[in-house]
Amino acid sequence: MILKDLLRGIRVMETIGSEETEISGVAIDSRKVTKGGLFVAMKGTQVDGHKFIPKAIELGAAAILCENLPDNLEEGVAYVVVPDTEDIVGEVATRFYGNPSEKLKLVGVTGTNGKTTIATLLYNMFRKFGHKCGLLSTVCNYIEEEAIPADHTTPDPIELNELLARMVEVGCEYAFMECSSHAIAQKRIGGLKFAGGIFTNLTRDHLDYHKTFENYRNAKKAFFDGLPKSAFAITNADDKNGLVMTQNTKAVVKTYSTRSAADFKARILECHFEGMYLEIDNREVGVQFIGKFNVSNLLAVYGAAVMLGKHPEDILLVMSTLHSVSGRLEPIRSPEGYTAVVDYAHTPDALENVLNAIHEVLNGKGQVITVCGAGGNRDKGKRPLMAQEAVKQSDKVIFTSDNPRFEEPQDIIDDMLAGLNDHQKRKVLTIVDRKEAIRTACMLAGKGDVVLIAGKGHEDYQEVKGVKHHFDDKEVVKEIMGIK
Repeated sequence: MILKDLLRGIRVMETIGSEETEISGVAIDSRKVTKGGLFVAMKGTQVDGHKFIPKAIELGAAAILCENLPDNLEEGVAYVVVPDTEDIVGEVATRFYGNPSEKLKLVGVTGTNGKTTIATLLYNMFRKFGHKCGLLSTVCNYIEEEAIPADHTTPDPIELNELLARMVEVGCEYAFMECSSHAIAQKRIGGLKFAGGIFTNLTRDHLDYHKTFENYRNAKKAFFDGLPKSAFAITNADDKNGLVMTQNTKAVVKTYSTRSAADFKARILECHFEGMYLEIDNREVGVQFIGKFNVSNLLAVYGAAVMLGKHPEDILLVMSTLHSVSGRLEPIRSPEGYTAVVDYAHTPDALENVLNAIHEVLNGKGQVITVCGAGGNRDKGKRPLMAQEAVKQSDKVIFTSDNPRFEEPQDIIDDMLAGLNDHQKRKVLTIVDRKEAIRTACMLAGKGDVVLIAGKGHEDYQEVKGVKHHFDDKEVVKEIMGIK
């Protein structure tokens, strides 16, 4: 593609060199620049891409998109100066890959909890309807059945458009995508056309990055502000921020609720560890999920499928065949008669939701033993809150390591303990070694009890001092139970 075509409609402050330069690729990582490529120099949160312009040219970059010209200009290289590279990189990437989001129906899911579950269930549902689909998720990206490992909740704009272009190439009609607050704030989804957006809920998370709750909320809201008139916006009426999200959107707004009047409504009729029996919009359906929060997630899926033109009866029929996402409220039965539940809950409200779900099933029969920790080098303010939630709804609690990253695991545990009074601490053991913590919890469990292992879910590693070590909660608990 010719450079001037790539820049059409973009505010350019200065150009040095030829705009007729043929561009063979686009990169924001200088290491990925190929001969004839365009390197976009971005002022990132940790590193300024402008420092790597010489490296990009060395690797064959034909053009540089930047905010500040380098001191030394190379002959034969085109330099384009724009006010903000972060603002426009999405548009450039979208244009380079032929506007792939306009060639399929792209649905984005944002909120603190439930993004992975909703996006994955929609992907699975629409494939069962017989459509070719793509998925962009925390756990893994999929182009039909081809798995592409994910490093971030939302890929960078170049990778994102490349993945969408590959989806279009194989005939995908739909793509379902998690939109994290980081990605929205960093304009990673800039230039994409969405057919719909879903809001789940909003609670304290990622304040290490956003600094204030208001910034975090505004990042999520910006997604809905940017939706076109042709799109739908489905929001959770049970969350106090639900209608805030959609107050400035041009999209068609629909609400879902388990508690009050809404466009899409549901209630629980029966609940067991194997699943629930629900009433959704006055129709009964059996599902293989537990917990009120999963009822919300399933409602969001139902609402999106309705807005994408599917019939309610067909949606519920497929919904009854769907399974929970890996590492989300995943039960493992022991030969001794207790149940271990592995879940990704790593925020206070996610922990509260999971424990609520367990109690809904137990109904006062059996003890709950919770194993949890908190991530290192992340929002420290949530650690005492996590501890409070764990103690509030558990008979016994074991604080352990999660992903300590570059912090000492014991320091993180101490931060959690600081949120408890002496009476609450009587319920708590601290075991830094996560495997030993899980083993101890299983030893304490008797018939009819539940061991909740929270925080890691689908993750199969522990990150310690910058190194990822293999660690899978499900593998560990099965080994302890003697299950193959």
